[in-house]
Amino acid sequence: MHDMTTVAVIIFVAAYALIISEKVHRTIVGICGAMLMILFGILEQETAIHHIDFNTLGLLMGMMIIVNITAETGLFNFLAIWAAKKVKAQPVALLVALSTLTAVCSALLDNVTTVLLTVPVTFAITQQLKVDVKPFLMAQIIASNIGGTATLIGDPPNIMIGSAVGLSFGDFVLNLTAPAIFIFIVTIFIMLMMYKSELHTQPELQDKVMRIDEKSKITDTKLLKKCLGVLTFTISLFVLHGMLGLESATCALSGAGLLLLLTATDNEAMIAKVLSKIEWLAIFFFAGLFVLVGALVETGVIKALAAEAIKITNGSVPATAILILWMSAIASAFIDNIPFVATLIPLIKDMGEMGLSNLDPMWWSLALGACLGGNGTLIGASANVVVASMAAQRGQPITFVGFMKIAFPLMILSIIISTAYVWLRYL
Repeated sequence: MHDMTTVAVIIFVAAYALIISEKVHRTIVGICGAMLMILFGILEQETAIHHIDFNTLGLLMGMMIIVNITAETGLFNFLAIWAAKKVKAQPVALLVALSTLTAVCSALLDNVTTVLLTVPVTFAITQQLKVDVKPFLMAQIIASNIGGTATLIGDPPNIMIGSAVGLSFGDFVLNLTAPAIFIFIVTIFIMLMMYKSELHTQPELQDKVMRIDEKSKITDTKLLKKCLGVLTFTISLFVLHGMLGLESATCALSGAGLLLLLTATDNEAMIAKVLSKIEWLAIFFFAGLFVLVGALVETGVIKALAAEAIKITNGSVPATAILILWMSAIASAFIDNIPFVATLIPLIKDMGEMGLSNLDPMWWSLALGACLGGNGTLIGASANVVVASMAAQRGQPITFVGFMKIAFPLMILSIIISTAYVWLRYL
């Protein structure tokens, strides 16, 4: 077994090195790495499949189908022009407006759904104003992870912690919304300072945008009514999914199925077109990544690391809470936060049995660390990968190192703020 663990770690580290180097496309690395784990006997095929989070993949596919059909109506161009006119087509104000929209939607939907809806709008506006789209995409990725931190349904780790510990939507709002808002304001302010020189456009382009009639961008009102009806239905399912006992993938795929039924009943060409626009590169990359991390879970690597970390603090509540915050942030930047949180939940419960009286600080530290840590690297959260994939398809690739240079320091800053918050509020 010991040899298996070593092989698993070697494959995992090699896969990461290749992803960071960008010599081989991350989707190929994900698939090959996953297959190596199975070929070397570290995971059985059944176990590997068990580790793939089909809820995440189903959610992605369902929302991509809905977004792709909705894009045909011209709705995103309409929203782009409308939003740009509201802020007088000023790039700086636009960055703030789009980031705020992304953060608020990420708190109420999940962040992947949010970026699937906002990124097409962002591309449409920046093309009109001829400004670089990268600052806007960076701000939206970071805003989506900060916004997702604020509520029970915003980010998968929160859903997992909530169901494991029995915390309600209200508990998350009371404990996490205030620090999330503060971190968001600080982060966007710093990003505006960093990108100030790039956020300029020509006055004549601003005038041009101000003169466009946004209503003329809607090309198919009949289809738009169907799309808006289905979107409303899907979002209602998301909001009520806890009460209805449904997973988020079921909500998204129900909406996708219904919209296909309403718009492409027997039109094979339309169905093929919609399905071909799904970000398959992102889907297969996630599947591979889940198996890679699953191998570390199965060989006990993640559990051993977490147990070692807890030994270091000698069971002191403040030290353990701060350690969980930093450990989950750094880990979530490099491995998917879902399996990591799944590993830590039973460990924290064990601490309670070992005699730690107050577990509240641990749970909030875990939620803050796992959600905010996703901003550390391009593969730290699902939303990051999806935005990178959409940007690459539109000829604006975001590199791993380029993203990390900007996002990692901002992520560390958000964890420093969270440390102060956890210390002052709970310890």
